[in-house]
Amino acid sequence: MASAVDEMQSDLEAFLKIAKYPLIKHTDMSQEMKEEAMDVCITAVEKYPGDLEKCTELIKQTMDKKFGAPWHVVAGKGFSYSATYECKHILYMYVGGQTG
Repeated sequence: MASAVDEMQSDLEAFLKIAKYPLIKHTDMSQEMKEEAMDVCITAVEKYPGDLEKCTELIKQTMDKKFGAPWHVVAGKGFSYSATYECKHILYMYVGGQTG
C-alpha cells in the first residue's frame, strides 16, 4: 500500500514538472485576445501562487482595463462550472497543472 502511494506521489510530481505551460481547455477568443489573457493569467498565478483571491482580483482588474468591463474570473482547484457568456470572451485554462 505504501509503495502505491509513493508511486502516485512521484507520478504527480513528474506531471507537475512538465505541466508548467498553460493548457487551454476551452476558448472562443480571437488569437490576440487569447494570448494576452493567457499572459495575464500566468502572471497572476506566478505573482500570487498561494492566494487565489488576489490572483483573481489582478486578472479581473487587468482584463477590465485592457478589454473593457465587466469580466468575471473564477480560479481554483477541483471545481466545475456552467456559465453563460458573451461570444468571443471566454477562456478556460489550467496553469501549473492543477489551477483552473
